[in-house]
Amino acid sequence: MKNNKKPLITIVTPTYNSAKYISETILSVKSQTYENWEYIIVDDCSNDNTVNIVESFASNDKRIKLVKLKENCGAAVARNAAIKMAKGRYLSFIDSDDLWSPEKLDIQVKFMMEKNVSFSFTQYRIINEDGTRTKRVVNVPLEIDYKGLLRNTIIGCLTVMIDIKEIKDVQMPNVRTRQDTALWLSILKRGYKAYGIKKELAQYRKVSGSLSSNKFKAAKKTWDLYRNLEKLSIAYSLWCFINYGYNAFKKRFI
Repeated sequence: MKNNKKPLITIVTPTYNSAKYISETILSVKSQTYENWEYIIVDDCSNDNTVNIVESFASNDKRIKLVKLKENCGAAVARNAAIKMAKGRYLSFIDSDDLWSPEKLDIQVKFMMEKNVSFSFTQYRIINEDGTRTKRVVNVPLEIDYKGLLRNTIIGCLTVMIDIKEIKDVQMPNVRTRQDTALWLSILKRGYKAYGIKKELAQYRKVSGSLSSNKFKAAKKTWDLYRNLEKLSIAYSLWCFINYGYNAFKKRFI
């Protein structure tokens, strides 16, 4: 099938002082076997060499577009700026230090079109800060709904693909952390399900000092998500939080 007969995919990356890894991330997108994509990179006022690196790639590939925010606003605002510009039928996310396997988009869009699925995600591997692969692969369920995701933050942002022709008004809540999970919950709350692809198609870089590397802070943000964004009762929040903790332990150690 020729590219012009394949649906366009919009890929979104927020950047902030990402010079150390952004080249690898962009190269993993450019290496996709599926070529009909646009790549919108939104820089959140970096003060390192990030913008110059992205501009260098954009000057040689018209599919890559750089947007520079006028003030530092956080990843949610950066992602939303890109989403508003999206021309594709499908929307995918990759952060500025993560990587995709070359066949990621090809496999995922084929799965969604054949299964008539509007929201999908995949398995991914944890890699160290220097890019070396660990043995940890995050497995995913075949499907998950709103209540299931409350108990198990299993959807990796770097693996998500959404059919925005079917699912309208995709915008991340303007919060500093957990905005991706909050978006997935807002979609699933409408009655949609997210469908897992049991193939390892991405690599999540575990960087020291990041929120995800600080388990106490991550747990607190999850609790805040239950109480402040989802407005769950204390009792139900506690039930979800216990399950979240158990599933986080399984994801990390089992």
